[in-house]
Amino acid sequence: MILWLRSALFMLWFLAITAILSLIFLPVLVLPRGATVWLARFWSRLTFWGLKVLAGIGFEVRGTPPKGAVLVASKHMSMWDTMALYLVLDQPAIVLKRELLRIPFYGWFVWKATAIAIDRAAGASALRKMSAAARDVLSQGRPILIFPEGTRKKPGTAPDYRPGVAGLYALAGVACVPAALNSGLYWTGFLKRPGIIVLEFLEPIAPGLKREAFMSLLETRIEAATKKLLP
Repeated sequence: MILWLRSALFMLWFLAITAILSLIFLPVLVLPRGATVWLARFWSRLTFWGLKVLAGIGFEVRGTPPKGAVLVASKHMSMWDTMALYLVLDQPAIVLKRELLRIPFYGWFVWKATAIAIDRAAGASALRKMSAAARDVLSQGRPILIFPEGTRKKPGTAPDYRPGVAGLYALAGVACVPAALNSGLYWTGFLKRPGIIVLEFLEPIAPGLKREAFMSLLETRIEAATKKLLP
């Protein structure tokens, strides 16, 4: 009963700040991108404040968050991951499904913050567009964030790494920093279970590896580190 009540209080907090900030700060969409980035980080901080105070969930960052032009490939278990990585990294461009940009308010702000949208039905042309957008982001000295499994996975679920991350790694020609986390233990849909979420940045993978070697190394590092963070 207490768990449900705390989860409900957090949900009310989250919905309230999201609605209020979306309406009050709608004009930032016509301002330079930096204004939207500031808003996204402010929203994340308010969300995490409510998560800590109302739901009893804190977080810990292990390893050194990468700086500059780099590819960050992270495990994905919950909505928490996107907010935390956006807050910890320096103005990352997030690789996501194009459909998400159609969501009112959320999609508008994500687009303004320079997300790299992928149309999975477009095939090779989607990869070319992703490559061009990625080069533009990296030329600004900013990181690119991608979830290599393409969707959220429950803790303990068998991994399913997609080839898109290898294509991006090869085309970008920069190091890839794997990241592990255990957010799915605490952010479980509506219910929020008290505890400490861990986000861990792992040893970088140097550029230039062949596709098979890169995919194998990436999956091995992320899954091994994730397993250590789970019960």
